[in-house]
Amino acid sequence: QVQVEESGGGLVQAGGSLRLSCVASGRTFSSYAMGWFRQAPGKEREGIGCMAQTVAQTYSSHTAEGRFTLSKDSDKNEVYLQMDSLAPEDTAVYYCAPAIHGCSARPIPPRGPYWGEGTLVGVSS
Repeated sequence: QVQVEESGGGLVQAGGSLRLSCVASGRTFSSYAMGWFRQAPGKEREGIGCMAQTVAQTYSSHTAEGRFTLSKDSDKNEVYLQMDSLAPEDTAVYYCAPAIHGCSARPIPPRGPYWGEGTLVGVSS
């Protein structure tokens, strides 16, 4: 099982950038692909990207492609989400979690004890 902790959120103006970090403990990235997810107020949690565990493949949803970049440091058990050109509709709590249902542009949020507290991103217009 993987325990995760996200950080790096904050309040930015539209067009700004943020870099989110996710540090994992327990089973390492060699066991799991890691997904990024977000949950906006009043909406369901959605997958926005995934980084495969053994190959340099990343996937971003259509809402993130070109604006969001995924990366990882396996030695540190950390994954990162660089977000550029942020827009108000990107306002959400952002989470990382193992992509146990498969790595894709829109990974399915896993059920169960995979989630951390998330990190809040607010984008003002």
